[in-house]
Amino acid sequence: MSTGTTASVSTHILDTSVGRPAQGVAVHLSARSGRDADWRALGGSATDADGRCRDLPAPPEGTTHVRLDFAVEAYFEPSAGAFFPEVAITFAVVPGEHYHVPLLLNPFGYSVYRGS
Repeated sequence: MSTGTTASVSTHILDTSVGRPAQGVAVHLSARSGRDADWRALGGSATDADGRCRDLPAPPEGTTHVRLDFAVEAYFEPSAGAFFPEVAITFAVVPGEHYHVPLLLNPFGYSVYRGS
């Protein structure tokens, strides 16, 4: 999905320790317009039963960097907890591009990549 004047962002989380989507994880999106600019919180959502955030806000025009903050500690609390209570992913964007950033998660590690 290309908006032409701004980038768009989506994400999903797979809990690799159980091989299922991670439901109910809070995700917040921030953006900045240049590497020395201040971060601007844009809002957030939580992952659905499919592990997806389908309603993240669109970054404003002029955005060059986006940060996704995943609050994973509460997700893992019923079990042993999480070594990483938060995961922050920062990436560069260009106008008109869509960025899908999956998070592969387990209680003691994580991995991300640019998906499609």
